Amino acid sequence: MIVTPPGFLPDHRAVDDDNAIAHVFSRDRLVQLTDSPSLLPWAAYAELGLVAERRHVIGRHDGVTHVAVALAQNGLLELPGAWRASGLRQWFGVLPEPHLAIAMRAVQLLEWARTHRFCGACGAPTERVPGERAYSCAACGLSVYPRICPAMMVLITRGRQLLLARGVTFPPGRYSALAGFLEAGESIEDAIHREVREEVCVEVDNLRYFASQSWPFPNSLMIAFTAQWKSGEIAADPAEIADAQWFDIDALPDMPAPRVSISRALIDATVQRLRTTRA
Repeated sequence: MIVTPPGFLPDHRAVDDDNAIAHVFSRDRLVQLTDSPSLLPWAAYAELGLVAERRHVIGRHDGVTHVAVALAQNGLLELPGAWRASGLRQWFGVLPEPHLAIAMRAVQLLEWARTHRFCGACGAPTERVPGERAYSCAACGLSVYPRICPAMMVLITRGRQLLLARGVTFPPGRYSALAGFLEAGESIEDAIHREVREEVCVEVDNLRYFASQSWPFPNSLMIAFTAQWKSGEIAADPAEIADAQWFDIDALPDMPAPRVSISRALIDATVQRLRTTRA
């Protein structure tokens, strides 16, 4: 799965660095060369003459500064013919994983900045806070920092079987682990029990933490667990789940692509564990 590359250090301090790397976005679409997508040096970005609405330093990777750039709303129309802007999912498997990981940070910062131009308490314009990754309101004093929405993911096992589900927005035939957002006041464990009960009507126990992954669609942190089936028969909530079934580990359906998301890493690791345990 895509994770922060070794050697990356977050930083928000503005720099004047012609050797920086620009991560250029038109809203949530990453701008890249159509035929040879790659890291975009600051000088090459500057030569395009695109109008930037905002810029935020992301951090430094192996000593090189990376900057997130949001184009003005008409920026997409100004792209030269050799360039295109596509959602990050379209760049999975095309761009190197370290590049994607930093771009995933970039799009979250830019979306936070876009949605906090005005104070959520009084409606006055906000201003960037020097020396911090924050916006503040001069009118009422409210300060806002990048917001992360935690979401749980759980892969339920029953012997050699996995409970996999198709969300109503999934591509045809695609299955994955269950997932859902935490509600106010919940622990992750609370959310797992509630979401599993709501989505497929079964009960689970023996929750075990697996890993977490930043997921910028638009600003989530996926926190993954495994769990064992305790009781109940599958009854999918049609509002969220198109289908849910038990699958034997040797007869799995179409699943998320490998090397990208935590869901596939969770499934692959669990299948390997079950096979090893059986042996």
